[in-house]
Amino acid sequence: MTPEPPRLLLVMQTPDASAGRCGRKLRERGCPLEFCYPLSGELLPTDMNGYAGAVVFGGPMSANDDGKLPGIRAQLDWIPQALDSGRPFLGICLGAQLLARALGATVQRHPAGLAEIGYFAVQPTAAGQATFDAPLHVYHWHHEGFELPAGAELLASGERFPHQAYRYGANTFGVQFHPEVDQPILEHWLVEGARELTAPGAQSAAEQRAHHARHDAALDRWFEVFLEGWLNKNPNGGFGSPG
Repeated sequence: MTPEPPRLLLVMQTPDASAGRCGRKLRERGCPLEFCYPLSGELLPTDMNGYAGAVVFGGPMSANDDGKLPGIRAQLDWIPQALDSGRPFLGICLGAQLLARALGATVQRHPAGLAEIGYFAVQPTAAGQATFDAPLHVYHWHHEGFELPAGAELLASGERFPHQAYRYGANTFGVQFHPEVDQPILEHWLVEGARELTAPGAQSAAEQRAHHARHDAALDRWFEVFLEGWLNKNPNGGFGSPG
């Protein structure tokens, strides 16, 4: 019998969260997906055997909520084990902040109290040229940012939150933005998170829709290339392009 391909673990923060564009592109590559909801009490795997890698998604809670949310504490404790496995790891927004905290860095609010909600440009650093070949407008929804962990390389920076993407080792990445956000997620968040659009620095719903129409195609192309390279960094066998 042909052995089953290894699964990708998708760690979601809320029961109604969608993996959006990320889940769709991974399925197109033949990746079996397994979802885990640690804030709902589900246990994270004790090891990464049988997994091709992991993606930790964002959510409305803080990476500093480990004192009151056991699911956040569980992720902070689990991330070093996941990294020790050598499997590809991707942290998205809160996931990138949890990764930074697990690596000893600080997560905190903008010093002027600004949020980053909507589409904002990120600029590749010298070290990030292979990951970002040009400036990119990406989708954000966050109030906190992370310091760069010791030993990590900054790949992209932003004007409001300077640390936007980083790599730790060969195949561990954190991005402050949301490449998984597609049109359905955007519309859902604009309704469910309408109160947050009054936060200092947030773009209006109309601005976000206009930016989505203008910038989403480029973001989609970038994420396609990024995921292909990320999956191919799996030392235990990656996934090919869709046939």
